[in-house]
Amino acid sequence: MNPIQESVKGNIFMRIYRFYRDGFRSMTVGRYLWLMIILKLFILFFVFKLFFFPDILKRDYDDDRERAQAVRSALIDEDRNQYQQK
Repeated sequence: MNPIQESVKGNIFMRIYRFYRDGFRSMTVGRYLWLMIILKLFILFFVFKLFFFPDILKRDYDDDRERAQAVRSALIDEDRNQYQQK
């Protein structure tokens, strides 16, 4: 059996794995681009969350019960709801 016939047969997951493995192995510029993409995602999700999106509920309330009550009242109270029906 030649290599082409072997690649057609077999487990679909192994074929997909071999496809990506061989593709990444032959990349030159792509490795650098993937590194930049991963670094950018790290900055977006980790660093921004850390510095720009503090946990306000944890800061203002002591336990989970108080946090849950604050969220419920913010969702239910009509005077605090900005989308009131007029």
